[in-house]
Amino acid sequence: MIKKKIAIYGAGGFGKEVACILNLINEKTPTWDFVGFFDDGKEKGLQISHFGKILGNLQDLNDWPEKLSVAFAVGSPAILYKLVNSIKNPNINFPNIIHPEAFFADKASFSIGQGNVIVRGCSFSCDVSIGSFNQFNSISALAHDVKVGDFNVFMPLSRISGETTIGNQNFFGIGSVVLQCIKIGNNTRIGAGSLVMRNTQDGQHYFGMPAKKLNL
Repeated sequence: MIKKKIAIYGAGGFGKEVACILNLINEKTPTWDFVGFFDDGKEKGLQISHFGKILGNLQDLNDWPEKLSVAFAVGSPAILYKLVNSIKNPNINFPNIIHPEAFFADKASFSIGQGNVIVRGCSFSCDVSIGSFNQFNSISALAHDVKVGDFNVFMPLSRISGETTIGNQNFFGIGSVVLQCIKIGNNTRIGAGSLVMRNTQDGQHYFGMPAKKLNL
């Protein structure tokens, strides 16, 4: 089996975690040939731990001359959105990177777009729908009938209850909880450890138990 060349955009701690996922996937089924990182804030050629080197920045990726898969390791929905929409190179594709220890209760009713990253211990119940370019950090959980849009970031231990609808470019802090049937629109930020009991307003920050809108 010929392994596909892949790079990670983002060379911080999360980037190293994604590299670990690629290694674990390869242990089960040789799939990926990891070639290195892209990052706009680090010098080209810099070695990142034992994983690989910085290949360049956004311009270098847009100039890449051959087929290349790219996984994102970016914790900001706004930056993630901007990066994806700035990549114009037709050689680049965006696979879903899913940790071997992620749990899917019913794969027949699960749907997913492209460019998502799912980390260790995440769980997805039945009739779950996920869009594209979402980041699910460790041990996040989505219950039944949850619908998620694009460019959302779920930090570790995020809990989304059943029949919740989530739009685009939202951030869920560590240990945040959203109760059942809630609607989270777009560009919303939920603080760490917060409990969301009511529908949120777009572009707002929420924090607390129960979560309340912050006047920033």
